[in-house]
Amino acid sequence: MKHRPTRFRALILLGIVFALVAAACTSSDTPDDSGLITIVARCKAAPNVEDGRCNNLLRGVVAANAQLAADGDDRRVEVQIIQDNADWGDYRTEFELASSAGEAPDIIVSGHEDIGVWATSGIITDVTDLLGDYPEFDDVTPSLWASTELNGKRWGVPQDAEARPLYFRKDLLLELGWTQAEVDSLPADLASGAFTWEDMLDTAEAAVAAGVVDEGNGWWHRPVNGNDFLYYYYSAGGELLDDSGALIYDQAAAQQVYELVGGAVDRGILSNTLLGTSWADWNSTVANGNVLFVFGGSWQWSDWAVNYVVDPDGEQYLFDNLGFGPIPALAAGTNEPTTLTHPLLYMVSSGSENPDLALMVISKATTKELNTEYALASGHLAILTSQADYEPYTSSVFLSEVGALLEFTTFVPNSPFFSAWSEGYFLGLSAVESGDLTPAEAVQVVVDQLQNELGENVIITGIITGG
Repeated sequence: MKHRPTRFRALILLGIVFALVAAACTSSDTPDDSGLITIVARCKAAPNVEDGRCNNLLRGVVAANAQLAADGDDRRVEVQIIQDNADWGDYRTEFELASSAGEAPDIIVSGHEDIGVWATSGIITDVTDLLGDYPEFDDVTPSLWASTELNGKRWGVPQDAEARPLYFRKDLLLELGWTQAEVDSLPADLASGAFTWEDMLDTAEAAVAAGVVDEGNGWWHRPVNGNDFLYYYYSAGGELLDDSGALIYDQAAAQQVYELVGGAVDRGILSNTLLGTSWADWNSTVANGNVLFVFGGSWQWSDWAVNYVVDPDGEQYLFDNLGFGPIPALAAGTNEPTTLTHPLLYMVSSGSENPDLALMVISKATTKELNTEYALASGHLAILTSQADYEPYTSSVFLSEVGALLEFTTFVPNSPFFSAWSEGYFLGLSAVESGDLTPAEAVQVVVDQLQNELGENVIITGIITGG
């Protein structure tokens, strides 16, 4: 595996952009005398479990060169990768600054919601008319293509997908007094709506009161802002995207979310210092059984099993002690269970001089064999229709069971305004959770911020209640 110097990101974060990209991007899109063209790929990946993101591109090179030879094309391709587990914010900024400097990689792997900003700013390529040249893409699950689209164009190729379940500790529920039958039926009760978000909080409060878990450890969400918080808003009945393309901030739905989170803190279920916890501490605490209910991601199952569980047979320990199902229905909201899937995409930089070769390499990495190997290692879901009956994939108990949650899935919109919306919405949530604002005060602060930043690109609906 080839990496750019470790100083690459540090210098970017210090703002030495042009000097940085000139030093770090040593490869070229221009063929040398032998016709060899270098394609540079940039991937964010958790160590070991997600290394297939870029490594599969390396493995696709042999098939790409064989295809070029068969087509009578004299060009040949090699791939250089830059793969690490950078912070998402730094990672996106790195690509944007490198693009401004004319030194972007040919291929970037990122969340589909980045299309909103990157397509409208012109730093990624519209691949709509190129996809048909590569039959491998016909195998992509049709519904996933929606995540690549903006204004009727496709801007990338799905690399992975996932679900975001509620995880629950079986052992702790039994300690609380649940019967084995009640524990075993919880996934079905979550899916049917029989066990609601309100039931979860009541159970968590009882577990804290009984000393089964420490105060603040009844229910945990992620420790930083992220797409997961969006399904809270959806569960409360909030709408997000207007037909005009403007985003919607439903004050009533947002206030309900803030009241729910603030109430969980007041009841001793949720810690008011959870936000800002390091991912390492968060994962270790969750994986080793110190929290009753957790909203997480399917990919975390593999990460916990490999990197955090103390038991030497990590996955078996998880199966023995951890159950999962959809995010429970919020009875006071839509009263429907939910989850969220967030496909990552291979996107081609508009600065690439060889987008056809970049897509060819991506196509050769988009096979049931490579995608299944990656899915099994990382806890991600199948992205190809051929994986549905491919034995190595179907033999995974976890992936087979968690994949069923996509029945309840939602998406993040590919809007250039979503980042600002998300930051504002989260500002309100974090202010309530920390005790700095009441839910009604938080809603008003968010409304002011969104109107100031987005203007006519945000529509405020709903009514704030209370003081």
